[in-house]
Order: sequence, then C-alpha cells, then structure tokens
Amino acid sequence: MKKLTALFFSLVLLLSVSGCTAEETQTITFWHSMSENAGVMLDELVNTFNETVGKENGIRVDAIYQGSYTDATTKMNNMLSSSQENLLPDVMQLDATGKVNYLSSGVAYTVDQALEDDPAFDLSQLLPAALGNWQLNGVQLGVPFATSTTVMYYNKTLLQEKGAQVPETFQDIAALAPLFENDDVSVYTDLPNSPSLSNWMGQLGSLLVDHENGNSGNATALACVENGALLTFLQEWKSLYQSGALENAEGSQERFAAGQIVFICASSSKAAGLKNAIGDTFEMGIAQFPRVNEDAMKGSTASGSCLVMFDKGDDAKKAAARLFVSYMTGAQAQARVAVATGYIPANAASAEDAAYQALLQEYPDYSVSLTQLTETPGSMRSVTVGPAKDFYYAIQNNVSDMLTYDLSPEETLSLMADELNGLLYQYNLANP
Repeated sequence: MKKLTALFFSLVLLLSVSGCTAEETQTITFWHSMSENAGVMLDELVNTFNETVGKENGIRVDAIYQGSYTDATTKMNNMLSSSQENLLPDVMQLDATGKVNYLSSGVAYTVDQALEDDPAFDLSQLLPAALGNWQLNGVQLGVPFATSTTVMYYNKTLLQEKGAQVPETFQDIAALAPLFENDDVSVYTDLPNSPSLSNWMGQLGSLLVDHENGNSGNATALACVENGALLTFLQEWKSLYQSGALENAEGSQERFAAGQIVFICASSSKAAGLKNAIGDTFEMGIAQFPRVNEDAMKGSTASGSCLVMFDKGDDAKKAAARLFVSYMTGAQAQARVAVATGYIPANAASAEDAAYQALLQEYPDYSVSLTQLTETPGSMRSVTVGPAKDFYYAIQNNVSDMLTYDLSPEETLSLMADELNGLLYQYNLANP
C-alpha cells in the first residue's frame, strides 16, 4: 500500500520501544481456513512475507490451518467462553458467522483501533463494497482478504448448441425449459438461503431483516414482508419451478462439472476449482447473479472472509499484526489470491498486476465478479443475524416446502415470517 514505508518506520520504532533488538524475531500466529489449492497459495504468501517484509522487520508469521470457517469460529468461541483469550491468534481469517462474537469478545483489535494507533494503516486502495462488508454496528472489524460474490456459472458449450442467450432473470431461465426437455440435464438447481435471499431482496429494493440487515444493530424482525418484496420473490420462484426449469435442490457443483446441470449459482471463489473439475469436457461461462424479474436491480453483495486482529496486551505483536495484514491486503498479494482461486482482489490496484491481467486475458469471464461487485448498490447489504445457522436452513426448508407440497406463496410467506421472526425473537431474548 502507498503508506507501507511509513508503516515500516513506525513498526521499527515500536519494536525498539518495547525492548526488541534487531536480532530478535517477533512471532505472531495466524489462523486460516484455506485448504487444497487455496491453502498452498496462502502458505506461499505467508512464506514470501516471512522472507521479505517480515525478515526486514524482525517478524515471523506462523500460519495454522483451523479447518472450515465454522470450525475456526467455533474454536474462537470456545476459547472466549472458557476465558482462554491468551490462546487466540494475533490474526484470524474470519467469515460472517463470527462477526458478532468477535466484536463482543473484549479482545477484538478492530481496524478502527488500528487506525488510531497508526494512521499509516491505510485502507484507501480497498474496494468500498468489500470493506463495507466487514462493518458491524458502525465498527470496521477487519479488512477483506478472500472476497467473493455470488455469480451464475453455466455450460457455455450446451447453451451455444441450443442457440440460446445467457439468461438475466428468472423468467429468462424459465423460457429455456423447452430447449432442454429432451436432454438428460437439469436447467437450474438452487435452494435459496439467507445470503442469496438477502441479495434477491436487495434487488427488489428491500432489506431481508431490519437494522440494515443486522449491520447497524441486532436484527429483530423481517423487513421484507410489509413491503411485498418477499411475496414477490416467492411468486417468481414458484413460477420458475412450474416452468420445469428449476430443480428443487441445492446447486451441486459436482453435477454441474459433470455436465448434468446447465446453470448453478455459487461463490465466485469456486471458479478455479470448477474449471479444473470440468477440464476439456465443456466450456464454462460466468454470468451475473440472476435478477428476480425485469423490475429488479442487478447486484449481489460481497461475501467471503476478512482478516481480524486480537489485542492480548502486547503492543509489539499488534504492530506486527498490522504490518502482516497490510501485506496480505496489498495489491500484489490480492492479485495472487485472485489468480489462484477466483476470489475478487479487494485492492483496486491489483487490476494493474501483470498476473491478474494475464488471467483476465485468458479467461475474460473472470472479470464478471469484479464488475458485479463494483456495480452493486450500497443499499444492498449482506445479512448478519444472531441465529445464523438456524436462519439459513429455515429459509431453505420453507422455500423448498412451498414447491414440494404445492403451498401457495401467501401460505409460505406466513409460515416463513412466523418461523424466522420467532428465531430472531428467541435469540435476542437469550442474548439481551
């Protein structure tokens, strides 16, 4: 980042004040949830830091894989509940499910606090949409690291054989059903959940839950019932199913890669993995997240994970953590993340990186996710609720039941509102 040199000097000064000599090494721990090819990429990034910027400043990072985001968040929560904060890392890769507990942990070293300690901790190059995803109750918790957005993957080869255009709306997808009725493929498979439903509500000019989708305070109720947005979605979703184009099942990446599904919606971070799984079987295309109807806005909010820091009373470790986080969100590092995985580079300057430009030249569709994220209006907010897991599956189950049992959209609306509002009420009652 442009103020990195200043950050180096402030770090050296802090280390000397805290008693470290040039020969000593400050070791910090970093928990992450990157596996397989992404894990290899992350280890390479950490090793590069240790051999360059870290070595120059007497810092070494120990990267420790903690399993999935859920596994890592559970471990964080267990340590917080058992007063073992000293065992927490200095830096952690965190997804949305950990935001609430991190902020209330008592040992969060937020970006706002880091900026107070060191103005050279610069955020100016980070994409606003990605940065805003890691705010909660007006606090900037962390900085975006592995940034993604939901896109639509499609079998470009099969679509071209049918002479069909890439659909933009549910109605467009429905219109493709007759083209594939004699083929052994599903046109589109999906089960809406809390992230995707919040995106579709956002397209209709609504929030899913109150308090800015739980970002400015604890969500207490659905915000999409009285304004008709949820009913509109349910009506359009059932119409899509009745057309024969929608299979009432979660989008299977394995089946898509095997050529058994024409369209699926999934994280943009899956691009590299899907492309490797498909191989030469067919050409994969990437399109923007489908719109509910012609009146809906385009857009899909940022998701993925961020880097957060912990304050365990050691100023030198906090300074080291700031430098490491700055490096991992720098232009070159973010470009390497994007090239290796399909994640969106959260640093605007990454667009000029030669490796990233080469990727887009070879696979132009990879630019869709970045374009979509920059075009998504700020009013479309990702959703944060206390009972995250139960809320997620309640949405899936209710929408699926509407199709399985041929319930009307109005009946489903009533059932969903009762269950989802009940989950929010019970959570807030237990967590005042």
